[in-house]
Amino acid sequence: MKFFLRLAVLAAPLLLAACGGKDDLDDLALNDTPPEVLFNEGLALRAQGKLRDSTEKFEELDKLYPYSEYSKKSLVNLAYLNYTRGKYAETITAAKRFVTLYPGDGDSAYMLYLAGQSYFRQMPDITRDQAVTRKAAGAFNELILRFPESEYVPDAEQKLRIVKDQLAGKEMQVGRYYLEKRNYVAGINRFKTVVVEYQTTRHVEEALFRLTEAYYALGVVNEAQTAAAVLGHNYPDSQWYKDAYSLLNKGGYEPSEDSGSWISRAFKSI
Repeated sequence: MKFFLRLAVLAAPLLLAACGGKDDLDDLALNDTPPEVLFNEGLALRAQGKLRDSTEKFEELDKLYPYSEYSKKSLVNLAYLNYTRGKYAETITAAKRFVTLYPGDGDSAYMLYLAGQSYFRQMPDITRDQAVTRKAAGAFNELILRFPESEYVPDAEQKLRIVKDQLAGKEMQVGRYYLEKRNYVAGINRFKTVVVEYQTTRHVEEALFRLTEAYYALGVVNEAQTAAAVLGHNYPDSQWYKDAYSLLNKGGYEPSEDSGSWISRAFKSI
């Protein structure tokens, strides 16, 4: 009798677990609601301002009917809804998936724009790593190159100017640090990046002065003269040019451009 009672006690939790497992399976059973119904329900919830519920409805549709036309439409809505709710990582995921699956679709321009905006809104201050800022630049650049006639291009170009200015500012910050440490070669590499890649930003004037300063400190006078000459030619009224001229003049030199210098070639190529 004790043996059978013991078996009964042991069997009870197993029976409960089995019942629970059946309920779980029932919960996981596929919803047979047609995709068009789910899509319209998602739109209705969105119109009512129930953004979270709408997001969940479109996510359900995407899982039940992947790669369908309604799944395609749901991805656009998911990207928009997540962006509106400030869920930028989810926006980027939906946008990237859409662009990968439907690269030639007209909505891909909008998806790239939302991805760029999501990165843009997460850009850190200039003292921190700028990986997110570079991703914003990548998304906006891809949009502009692939869909030049898109209605989103003008705003993307404006945002891209801000992005590039921040990336140039970061290079300047690191370059100044190297100058303070008298690591002139490392500083020159940073300022060179600004001159070559971010020439249209407000930082280029200072970058040319810092190149004058760094090259002069290294004794590479011809490059220092070229940096100052290019600075004076492009920004004759700049205080940075006046400072560069004064620095060279103290050593008995004047700005003089060497057409073979990388600095000269960089400006002629723009």
